[in-house]
Amino acid sequence: MKAFRLDELDVERAANDGAYLQFLRERNMSVGLYALDAGQTDPQQPHQQDEVYMVVSGRASLTVGMETTTVGRGSVVYVPAGVPHKFHHISEDLRVLVVFSPPEG
Repeated sequence: MKAFRLDELDVERAANDGAYLQFLRERNMSVGLYALDAGQTDPQQPHQQDEVYMVVSGRASLTVGMETTTVGRGSVVYVPAGVPHKFHHISEDLRVLVVFSPPEG
């Protein structure tokens, strides 16, 4: 078993001066914590993997392709590989679990 605490992962992510911390990598998937503060710009480019976002905290809009939705704690969004997507109008510090399949990188 591998078990993690989100508060500890967020501290580790911040200590490494990054918006993203990959904390689990297996044969068919990887999982990370993505953080964007209120008012920040999301620099993402499309990925070669399918993704699932699970919003842990915060509030923002998310555009995937031509569709936009508001996300907040408890939101789960699937993003197909290769599709442009960005968080924007981040009104509360955003913390998002990201699952990539196959693993990122």
